[in-house]
Amino acid sequence: MTGFWNIAAEQPGRTAVIDPDGTEVAYRQLADKADAYARGLQELGLEVGDAVVVLQPNGAELLAAFFAAIQSGLYVVMVNWHLVGPEVAHILSDSGAKAFLAHERFADVAIAAADEAGLPPSARFAAGHVEGFRPVAELGAGGHGRPKRRTAGSPMLYTSGTTGRPKGVRRPLTGADPDEVPAASTGFFGIFGLKAFDDHVHLCGSPLYHTAVLNFAVISIQLGHPVVLMDRWDPEEMLRLIERHRVTHSHMVPTQFRRLLALPEEVRNSYDVSSLRNMIHGAAPCPPEVKRRMLDWWGPVVTDYYAATEGGGTVISGEEWLRKPGSVGRAWPGSVIKILDEDGRELPPGQPGVVYLKMGDSKFEYHRDKAKTERARVGDLFTMGDIGHLDEDGYLFLHDRKNDMIISGGVNIYPAEIENELVMHPKVADVAVFGVPHDDWGEEIKAVVQPADGVVPGDELTRELLGYAREKLAKFKLPRSIDYLDELPRDPNGKLYKRKLRDPYWKGRERAI
Repeated sequence: MTGFWNIAAEQPGRTAVIDPDGTEVAYRQLADKADAYARGLQELGLEVGDAVVVLQPNGAELLAAFFAAIQSGLYVVMVNWHLVGPEVAHILSDSGAKAFLAHERFADVAIAAADEAGLPPSARFAAGHVEGFRPVAELGAGGHGRPKRRTAGSPMLYTSGTTGRPKGVRRPLTGADPDEVPAASTGFFGIFGLKAFDDHVHLCGSPLYHTAVLNFAVISIQLGHPVVLMDRWDPEEMLRLIERHRVTHSHMVPTQFRRLLALPEEVRNSYDVSSLRNMIHGAAPCPPEVKRRMLDWWGPVVTDYYAATEGGGTVISGEEWLRKPGSVGRAWPGSVIKILDEDGRELPPGQPGVVYLKMGDSKFEYHRDKAKTERARVGDLFTMGDIGHLDEDGYLFLHDRKNDMIISGGVNIYPAEIENELVMHPKVADVAVFGVPHDDWGEEIKAVVQPADGVVPGDELTRELLGYAREKLAKFKLPRSIDYLDELPRDPNGKLYKRKLRDPYWKGRERAI
């Protein structure tokens, strides 16, 4: 039988989680901790629909907090631990958090955030020592068994904030039995051919505060797949863990593919990756050449998908991708994908427009931001602001983010196309392309490059990169200038905070899009 608590009852010794330090945590151990936390939160007075905020690294501790909330009708907010105190304080306040579960690794941020948000001492808990926080082990201490009130809670995940302050995506609670695996979860894994048990092992190499990363980990546990957690992703360590634990599936981002491919060939070939069945990637565009090289190495187990925290998406297998290179796939079962123009009219195949999605009768709203919710919708469809087109067979091809599109001399230019070419140059570690003000053309193309290790930035490198680009791109797509940074601002899931690079150039000016 599937379901976290069902497996804990029937197979208590079965491994649920392998912590980053190698400690194996059984289902029963994890369930007991989740039960204690749920009892403790109820004893604090948290009611159905209240929120608990979690600021913790990858580990069984975080997953216990998640399952505690999920079985007691709470919204659980996983916080990006790269945020600073005021940013975490915003999430504490915006979510209406009634409890805050932090980790001593982030003590300074946790204290500053809790103080700024005015969170009472009774609502502050920590794994390890954090001044002014109670030990998290005090939650539910002295009691035993399941919490008195049991009803399904939900993640309340905050969008990454690449275009503004993070907004919480809040769905109505279902009132379902938390012991039952939601049909949406089994259906989602079914899209990728992942069945319950079936000797599956999931590897989690990215932070669990990301929507997709968290979903893959907790659904894996619900379906009897042990979850191997990494604290900090490292390419060779990932290969070691795949071989050691016979990993079958993972959720990845293109940046990780590129770092794997950068390993010496003898290192890549020294690890057995034959256990892999479905290595799933999303969150950021993958340059076609990177995808081809991964398929050459791992075989057709590399699956791409396009989806949103808000719901709905597409999927494409490795074999399909070789027939439709560059596509992110067709709408998965129950999902709808449409391309609309600026007036909300549906566009024919081959014509680019704004990508809109829908997932069944899924409902969501941006917490405390009705205006943003309405701006993202046309009828029952919503958009993340991406530009793309569908081909005659219904396969989606993404061009770029609407906010990232450059309009120069009245011509639409898609930075992702330029980035996909420049990033393949051996002297480029990372690249961002965006529009900067130009008095005559409106915008001109700027590239910001993170040079590869040991490469010296300067005029000579600029000439080399522009010469390379001229062989790959039409003249009107060529960057007019290149700046250099030691590191581009990406989150650990691969998303680029392009706004942070672009905004200084537009200070005091208004972009047309």
